Amino acid sequence: MLNIVLFGPPGAGKGTQSQKLIQRYGLVHLSTGDLLRSQIAQGTELGLTAKKLMDAGELVPDAVVIGMIESQLAGNKEAAGFIFDGFPRTIPQAQALDELMQRYDTGINCMIALEVTEDELVTRLLERGKTSGRPDDQNEEKIRKRVTVYNTETAQVAGYYAQQDKFHSIYGIGAIDDIFGQLCGIIDRHQPATVIDGSKAADEVKA
Repeated sequence: MLNIVLFGPPGAGKGTQSQKLIQRYGLVHLSTGDLLRSQIAQGTELGLTAKKLMDAGELVPDAVVIGMIESQLAGNKEAAGFIFDGFPRTIPQAQALDELMQRYDTGINCMIALEVTEDELVTRLLERGKTSGRPDDQNEEKIRKRVTVYNTETAQVAGYYAQQDKFHSIYGIGAIDDIFGQLCGIIDRHQPATVIDGSKAADEVKA
């Protein structure tokens, strides 16, 4: 099983690259934000717990988020692997994720961070704000605060994965396909020998 943590500040192109990686390697996309919204919409026990906390202005505990991730692991046992989008954000979360994945006889293969200068991120997000409708994409001060929070969080988690020789960073400015090629180069060095990406599998079927 191939499991990747993909990090990138708001506007780094993480969403675009995630979709390309999902298509190439047949991975299941796990975004904690999407999981929270889905669980709340479904009215699950975890979702109701999360909604109650969020309505009270409190942070959702790591245990609740990990529980949501475990439900996805249990429901996708035949998956080729998972791409974790912006999670874990703290060392305790990374440790909890490692413990959870060990129970499923798997683990994180690598963490990759897309590095983009703050000024470039501000430019991209302000441009995106013209069509996204998101107020936090339309205010430069809020954008810079989001980038600062990201940098603080990532520095801690990067160190955790670096100690396991799993952390990599890529310069996220340039052609989308060039950046994607660099991502694949790193992932291919970390993936289990039994994992075959979608394009190779298709070629083997034809043969």
